Amino acid sequence: MKLTFLGTGAGVPAKERNVSSVAFHLMNKAGSIWLFDCGEGTQQQILRTSIKLRRIERIFITHLHGDHIFGLPGLLGSRSFQGGVEALTIYGPRGIKEFVETAVSISGTYLKYPLHIEEIDEEGVLLETGEFTVSVGLLSHGIPSYGFRIKQKDMPGPLLMEKIKAAGVPAGPHLGALKQGEIVTLPDGRTIDGKDYVGPSKKGKVVAILGDTLYSEKAVDLTRNADMVIHEATFGENEDNLAVDYFHSTTVQAATVAKLAGARSLILNHISSRYQKEDIGKLLEEAQVVFSNTAIAEDFSEFDVK
Repeated sequence: MKLTFLGTGAGVPAKERNVSSVAFHLMNKAGSIWLFDCGEGTQQQILRTSIKLRRIERIFITHLHGDHIFGLPGLLGSRSFQGGVEALTIYGPRGIKEFVETAVSISGTYLKYPLHIEEIDEEGVLLETGEFTVSVGLLSHGIPSYGFRIKQKDMPGPLLMEKIKAAGVPAGPHLGALKQGEIVTLPDGRTIDGKDYVGPSKKGKVVAILGDTLYSEKAVDLTRNADMVIHEATFGENEDNLAVDYFHSTTVQAATVAKLAGARSLILNHISSRYQKEDIGKLLEEAQVVFSNTAIAEDFSEFDVK
């Protein structure tokens, strides 16, 4: 799994940072991509990457402020123009359905693919696929703002080929069944249990992607033991009053969430345009004093989930 940051700024687009959007690459055979937030200009940012709009299968909206949703209508239309025919599902707070359907209807945008919109009514498990479970929790912002916890399911352990060879098990399609831990009858009549020939399962990874928020205990819950946490850091450590006034977090507050949660890594984004390039080093140092494994995302930054 990896993440591509398409917009890492706060509030309004700036020369160095566009507004919020993160692409989550599942790295599966289909090349599936999930998008988290879709601020104005997201599709233009995508043009500067290798991302294909038709590969976007799901879009998760943290909240309905414009810097997180104003790119949706254009992206949906362009996905259709660029050959997207597979279904797409949007998840977001109550009101996202009206926003999207109104924009598409009034603009006369024709979509060649089925569009499903699911509004978030409660916290807990939002989605379960064959590979992932996505849970959602309500954060602390001026309007309903959600955080998402994406948990990869544990993967089967490797087939122990040395043990297979020692047992005289021939090659064939039954090896796939053994890898799934099934009981298999071999061509010579022997019955063997796949569980005896498979190594320990590989623990799935956990990524937490949070919307705009004040410091929140819910954020700590969502990021508990996560391999990677994406947390906004609109303000520096000395701007606590502004953070409270605008329902946002400081660098130190974001780092505190990661530390209390026992997370393994922290990526800060949603940086106010008041901070220029020369300020980023200081913002990073503020967070690293509290949580050392911290990075600050720039537009087009890519991070592998390790």
